[in-house]
Amino acid sequence: MQKQEKTNKSMSRIQKNELIKNLCPPFDIFLTTQLVDEFISLEKRYIQRDWEPAQLDGGQFCEVLARILYHQDSGNLNLSKPFSECNDYIENNSVSHAVTPRHDLIHLVKVSQVVYKFRSQRGSVHISPTYSPNHMDAKWMIESVRWCFNEVLRIFWNSDREEVAKAICEILVFDVPAIGKYDDILIVQRTDLSCEQEIVMLLHYAGDDGLSRTQIGKYMQSSPSTITNNLQKLVGSSKRQVIQKKNGNYMLTELGAKVVREELAEKLLI
Repeated sequence: MQKQEKTNKSMSRIQKNELIKNLCPPFDIFLTTQLVDEFISLEKRYIQRDWEPAQLDGGQFCEVLARILYHQDSGNLNLSKPFSECNDYIENNSVSHAVTPRHDLIHLVKVSQVVYKFRSQRGSVHISPTYSPNHMDAKWMIESVRWCFNEVLRIFWNSDREEVAKAICEILVFDVPAIGKYDDILIVQRTDLSCEQEIVMLLHYAGDDGLSRTQIGKYMQSSPSTITNNLQKLVGSSKRQVIQKKNGNYMLTELGAKVVREELAEKLLI
């Protein structure tokens, strides 16, 4: 029984409600929910190669972030305070500041200001017939938003550093609609994937915890020999998309994650 409970726990990933709970307090729950929702939305749309929302919504994320930082630094909660006014307070040397060291918030403000300004000056607020949001702009935007979100966790989440680091990794492994979870069973809910693609998708969902060979076999419909052969290919020197951890579990390498982003993005949906 204890072994089964341990296995289920190793499969668990941080959920949105759990993340919000760990940040409230000190954050306001309404603003925190907005921030997390904006972040998740950006991640999902980006991985689906929908570049335009990454540019349009990056500014919305920054507006919510500015209100959260202003609340923490001033002690005043304002759910609609303008982006610029929030940042002006944080950068003002003539007022009292609750957050120390000050450079933590100043760095966040500087990055969010660039994101906010960039998205308006690139023409993405009012799309013209001659402008098409592209991958490079969206990639820069999403990486900046990721950095800001990770910094917020590092500074304000009252937990040990290992737990925060794990949470940061897991929130970047967004929910995969094509993977269904029923009690303790995972299933790939598409029928047009190869065995190799199913393995990669399952390991992407599992994140840094990975999955054991037993779990992979349990969640897939292929024969044991087919699964083993494809897993060996993914681990092998010609692909190197999967690696076996010290505890025996398998997890994706950066090459494997690249395959998810560039080759399987359209198959992550049902």
